Amino acid sequence: MPEESAIAANVARLRLDRRLTQAALAERAGLTRVALGKIERGAVLPRAGTLAALAGALRVPVRDLVARVRPLRSVRFRAHSTMYGREQTLAEVSRWLEAYGWLEGELGETREFLFRGLVANEGPRSPIEVAAAARNVARIEKAPVPNICRLLEDCGVKVLLLDSKRESFFGLSVGREDGGPAVVVNVWDRISVERWIFTAAHELGHLLLHPHEFEREATDLPEKTEREADAFASEFLMPESAFEVEWDATDGYPLLWRVLAVKRVFRVSYKTVLLRLVKTEREGSEVWGAFQRQHRNRFGRTLKKEDEPKALQKSEFAWKSGRAGEPAALSEHDFRRDRLARLVRRAIEDGHISLSRGAEVLDMPLEDMRGWARDWAG
Repeated sequence: MPEESAIAANVARLRLDRRLTQAALAERAGLTRVALGKIERGAVLPRAGTLAALAGALRVPVRDLVARVRPLRSVRFRAHSTMYGREQTLAEVSRWLEAYGWLEGELGETREFLFRGLVANEGPRSPIEVAAAARNVARIEKAPVPNICRLLEDCGVKVLLLDSKRESFFGLSVGREDGGPAVVVNVWDRISVERWIFTAAHELGHLLLHPHEFEREATDLPEKTEREADAFASEFLMPESAFEVEWDATDGYPLLWRVLAVKRVFRVSYKTVLLRLVKTEREGSEVWGAFQRQHRNRFGRTLKKEDEPKALQKSEFAWKSGRAGEPAALSEHDFRRDRLARLVRRAIEDGHISLSRGAEVLDMPLEDMRGWARDWAG
């Protein structure tokens, strides 16, 4: 791709992601709309000063305007409707996968995809059976999943936590042809932590059940395959036999407290528990209404669609604070990006990459990266 074409594609994609018209971006960057149009068409190569002005207007480093982005094709989105900023999300994922793959190769730490033998090559299979087989491969048997990101990375699946402020986007999966297998989870704080966990398991389900059914341009994925991935995620996170044990152990409590207790054990949404109860016919067909009534009586309000009662807190997970000098807080739970952080540390200490490049790969401020490096040195 010629340099003009790379810059043209990057500027246009970022402008659309920021929901700016050509006239609005041109005004912010001190250009005419005609001049910006020529840049976005690849008709001219902007000078360094113009690139700096555009980067400032778009709130990105200049490198994001000039770097070529490898298009991804083996991608499957988890979104309810047309996702705004789709191309920008794909660009971010592509750059992350490229950096991750390069680090693995440079350091000789490529991992085997342990679930490879479970990938469907032909014919339909039961999501429940595949989920049980995946748990056996991961050696967790009937126990709750303690840390889904660590589990996936240990099994050769790359995990990207993307803070994408888009309500219609929960996650996506990327096939091996494009540097995967990988799952991407939207960890925007308006989405519950339980949903993050379920999305990671859901996308693993797609990787195993639907490896040849990527829908890069789709806005509404086939209902059948989405239901299958949901069924896989439910069983993977909360196996039927383990669920029965925990549910029976709470028999002396009202429905509300039983659901809240069991959901905390398996770190799933209350909806996942209620759906399991309906499926197994353990509590009758009125379980949804009964749960809502008991919640309203106990807490004084009816649950809205996006509500998650007694939700997991973001503080239970590794999370970038965004405050200079304060590195991400590492916890003992669920969403830790341990492997990529280890690769970056080794690459920096062995002289393969700079601190600034490490900060780029981990998507953190350079000052935070420097703080990590000081802590590594003790």
